[in-house]
Amino acid sequence: MQQAYFRYYPQLKPSLTLVSQLIDQRLIVRYQQLEPALKQMASHGGKFLRPAFFLLFAGLHETEISEKQVKAAASIEILHMATLIHDDIIDDSPKRRGQASIQAAFGKDVAVYSGDYLFTVFFDLITETMANSRFLTINARIMRRILNGELGQMGDRFKLDQTILSYLRNVNGKTAALFSLAAEEGAALGGANKQEIQLAKRIGQNIGIAFQILDDILDYNGHHLNKPVLKDLATGVYSLPLLLVLPTHQAELAPLLKKGKDMTPKDMQAVQKLVVNFGGVQAAQQLAGKFTAKAEQEIAQLPASPAQTALKKIVEQLLKRTI
Repeated sequence: MQQAYFRYYPQLKPSLTLVSQLIDQRLIVRYQQLEPALKQMASHGGKFLRPAFFLLFAGLHETEISEKQVKAAASIEILHMATLIHDDIIDDSPKRRGQASIQAAFGKDVAVYSGDYLFTVFFDLITETMANSRFLTINARIMRRILNGELGQMGDRFKLDQTILSYLRNVNGKTAALFSLAAEEGAALGGANKQEIQLAKRIGQNIGIAFQILDDILDYNGHHLNKPVLKDLATGVYSLPLLLVLPTHQAELAPLLKKGKDMTPKDMQAVQKLVVNFGGVQAAQQLAGKFTAKAEQEIAQLPASPAQTALKKIVEQLLKRTI
C-alpha cells in the first residue's frame, strides 16, 4: 500500500491498516489454487485510494471509525480488485501494478475464479453492513454502471468515429463510479447530511473522471507503470488524447489505426508521436484540469475539518500524479 497521503492525513494510517487486515482475513480460502493468486492481488502495491476517500468523507464530522465503516471501505477495494482481475483477462494483460497479472502468473482459469470469488466477498461485506440500508441498492446500481462502462468501451473498440461524449460515458461507469460510491457512502456512514452526501457524490465523480483522463495521458507520455505503454491501442481502446485529435487528423492517424489488431509496435509508437505532436496530450490535460477544478470547488463547500483540508491536499497531489 502506498502511504504518501499519510503526510497530509496521518490519522488514515490506522484505519487503512484495519481495512487491509480485514481484506487479508476475507481472502483466506480453502482452495489451494486460489489463495496465492488472491494474496498476490492484495499485496502488490495497491494505493487503497478508494478506501482512503471513503474514510476521509466518513471523517468530515470527525466521527470515530466503526466496524461497519471498515467493512464498507473494504468492500469497495474488494470490488475494485475484482474488476482489475477481469480487465486483465479481457485485455490479456501480462502486467498489473508493475508485477505479473493474475492471469499471466496463474492462468486464466484461476484468474476468472479469483475475480468471481472477490465478487462473493464483496456481496458478503455489503450484506453484513447494509442489509437494511438504501446503499445495498446503490451498490447494485454501481456494479451495473461499472459493467455498462466496460460494455460501452467494448462496443467502441477500433471505432474511428467514437465521440468524446461516449468516452466520458464509459469512464463515468468503469472508473468514476467507484470513486463516487466511496465518497457518497463514506459521507453517509460518517453522519453527513443529505446536501453533504450529494456534494460528496459529485466530488467523487469528478475526481474519478479526472483520474482516468490522467491515466490515459500516462500512456502517451510513456510513463505508465501498470501496463505496457499503449496497450490500450493494441486492443482498440482509444483513450482521450487520441480521440481529441482524431477528427481533425484522420488523414495521418486513420491509416495506422485501420490496421486494428495487426498494428505493430512501430505503428503504435507512430500514433503516440502524432497524438503528442497534434496537441492531444495538452488538450486532455486541459479537460482533466476542468474536472479537477470542479472537484476542488466542491471540496471547498464541505464543512471545515481536518478531513476537508486533507482532501484538498490529496486531490491536488493525486491529480498531479505525485502519489
